Amino acid sequence: MELINNKDLQSKIFTIRGIQVMLDRDLAELFNVEVKRLNEQVKRNIDRFPENFRFSLIDHEKNELVAICDRFKSLKYSSNNSFAFTEQGVAMLHEKGIFENEYIKFMELNGFDDLTLDDD
Repeated sequence: MELINNKDLQSKIFTIRGIQVMLDRDLAELFNVEVKRLNEQVKRNIDRFPENFRFSLIDHEKNELVAICDRFKSLKYSSNNSFAFTEQGVAMLHEKGIFENEYIKFMELNGFDDLTLDDD
C-alpha cells in the first residue's frame, strides 16, 4: 500500500449535495481493493449504510465530476454511477470490519490516528 499525503487525500474529497464525500473508486484505491469488491461488501452489509452514509451519484453529478477532474474520464461513458461515501460511511467501512485490515494499514502508513474528512 502506498503512502498518501494530506494534499492527495484532500484531492479525493468532494462536496456533493452540500456534503463532503469520497467516491467508491477513490476509497477502493486507498484500501487497495477493486471498486467492485468494495461495493459488493457494502451490498452485503447494506443495512449499515443508510443514504446519509452512502448514495449513488445522479447523472448530472457524475458529469460534473468528469468535467472538473481528468482522472474521472472513464466515468463519462459508464452506465453505472459511482457511489459517494460520507465521513460516516467511510468510518463504517472500518468500524464493522468490512475493510478493517486495509483501513488499519492505510492509517498506519499515513500516520493518522483517525480518518477525518473535514477541510480543517
